[in-house]
Amino acid sequence: MRAAALYSAAGSLLLTGLTAAPATGAPGAVESAGTALAAAHARARGIDFGKCPDAQDMPGTMECGTVSVPLDYAHPDGKQIRLTVSRAVATHKDPHNSKRRVPRQGSLVYNPGGPGASGLYFPLIGMLPEWKRIASAYDLVGYAPRGVDKSAPLSCEDPKHFFKAPSQSPTYPSASYKKERIAEAKAYARGCAKRSGSKLRFYNSLNNARDLDVLRAALGEDRLTFMGASYGTYFGALYATLFPSHVRRMVFDSAVNPDPEQVWYRNNLDQSAAFEGRWADFREWIAKHDDVYGLGDTAAKVLRSYEKASARLAEKPAGGKVGPAQLQGAILSAGYYDDYWAHTAAALSAYLKGKPKLLVQQAGPTPQAAVEAENGNAVYTAVECNDAAWPTEWSVWDRDNTRLARVAPFETWDNVWMNLPCAYWPAPRQQPLDVRTGPGELPPVLIMAAERDAATPYDGALELQRRLSDSVLVTERDAGTHGVAGGANKCVNGYLDAYLLEGRLPERHAACAPHAEPKAVRPGSV
Repeated sequence: MRAAALYSAAGSLLLTGLTAAPATGAPGAVESAGTALAAAHARARGIDFGKCPDAQDMPGTMECGTVSVPLDYAHPDGKQIRLTVSRAVATHKDPHNSKRRVPRQGSLVYNPGGPGASGLYFPLIGMLPEWKRIASAYDLVGYAPRGVDKSAPLSCEDPKHFFKAPSQSPTYPSASYKKERIAEAKAYARGCAKRSGSKLRFYNSLNNARDLDVLRAALGEDRLTFMGASYGTYFGALYATLFPSHVRRMVFDSAVNPDPEQVWYRNNLDQSAAFEGRWADFREWIAKHDDVYGLGDTAAKVLRSYEKASARLAEKPAGGKVGPAQLQGAILSAGYYDDYWAHTAAALSAYLKGKPKLLVQQAGPTPQAAVEAENGNAVYTAVECNDAAWPTEWSVWDRDNTRLARVAPFETWDNVWMNLPCAYWPAPRQQPLDVRTGPGELPPVLIMAAERDAATPYDGALELQRRLSDSVLVTERDAGTHGVAGGANKCVNGYLDAYLLEGRLPERHAACAPHAEPKAVRPGSV
């Protein structure tokens, strides 16, 4: 079933009950002046790049430094936090002509999304063939946003307790299960407040956009060249609205819907609906390769195989640590990226044939990743909860998601549990900025999206284009991988290169055929 067909079901829900919140973070003159002052200080100081802290794991071409930003832009000379920044300088090497020296065009700053993801390793992407032309002309710059990794990291609970596995994932949860998860959400929100104190309120998207302007200045750039993926498109759009004259070029890859009415409760409902369509795409692909996986020759039969595995895991977790929720998480990851399809299907197939090792490897928690995972989840929660109003009555969540789960059962309730701390959030809420630019206010920007992306449904790209005047949308038709720029589609990459390297854009809309489907991999060969 196509995600677009489910969208109407999600859109028809009675989405009342959002509690009005004080507009404590609405961008005003005080914060604007604070950002200008912080940017001026950052330009004067610059960034002292040197060896990265974990240099033993880094190629010699990448270097690291820090930039200071105010915790609170209303008090730019108050408490500062340090953002960790990484860079690989432009190579000047034309991959198609070794005799040609490519002129440098400045810094290309990248954010991979989240909220809560780090872009520190982004500069290494210049080693890939698809990125060598861009790496020849730009310093590739990544960074860890506020709260992430080494950049004044946030935490909401002891990382040793973060992975709760094995665990259940009921498609239609009972009243007692819901009560249990409500208690967990309340405890998590209290933990965020306890471990972060008064700082918690300042981890939000508006401050991420302001931090980006300070980083631009610290890099010595008069105008920003930026590429944001997923959530990175949202605060990139905030940046374009707040600082349009500071923009040189911007790429929005897999765009979040920036409509203030969508941020963030309704966006999550739409995401749950879209993942049902993407899960159907995955099942149909598995069914086409029934000779390889033996999970069923129709999408319906594949679903029954999945449900059989989930029920079996509920009775006896694989390896003592993979239950239904961990299986659901592995399938969800495949919903993001179709290059996970072959190995995920192989793991499910092998498990049902009595060989759980692959599933445990793919879906089981890795204790060594607990600190990073807990930190990423804390930042995700803080930013989304701080950014906007959320329903504060459980009855609203229960009503909306019970209705949605009737047509989109796969991801709906797990998405609720992920976001439910926002119902009990202790910090003041922001009022979302109305993302919008008029003709001539902003240089033309490039939006890229896969038509069947579930994490950021395609309507978000259409809405962002409506709001950013003179923007251009490139669509990968009938494809659903989350993040299309610099990936497997040469047509998409051609538009990306033309824009970043030459400033060339197509007409208002352009389309590319989908990239090739993944090849099936037999369980025994993984």
